[in-house]
Amino acid sequence: VQLQASGGGLVQAGDSLRLSCAASGRTFSMGWFRQAPGKEREFVAAITWSGLNTYYANSVKGRFTISRDNAKNAVHLQMNSLKPEDTAVYYCATDAGGSWIYSVGATYDYWGQGTLVTVSS
Repeated sequence: VQLQASGGGLVQAGDSLRLSCAASGRTFSMGWFRQAPGKEREFVAAITWSGLNTYYANSVKGRFTISRDNAKNAVHLQMNSLKPEDTAVYYCATDAGGSWIYSVGATYDYWGQGTLVTVSS
């Protein structure tokens, strides 16, 4: 499985961005994580294969929305009301159908290369 993340860029605080992750191969539950400079990777959002269940980090709840299009084998992250603290490289990931805990990166099996989001104040 290969994942290709896109949509990052430089925006101002309060702006919006939409990240996309295109997958080749079978995907199951998918998630977005981010890593800011000098910090550890952290969970952002996740969605089950059916799309019926979504999960968010408290820091993005109410501002970010994760969605997926299984027909196109893609997952999206709509980010609104961006803040400077959202600045990070954003990674998409998918599990391979095994044990999965949405917020635990180690339970994901495949990762994309990351896309940089920079939010200026």
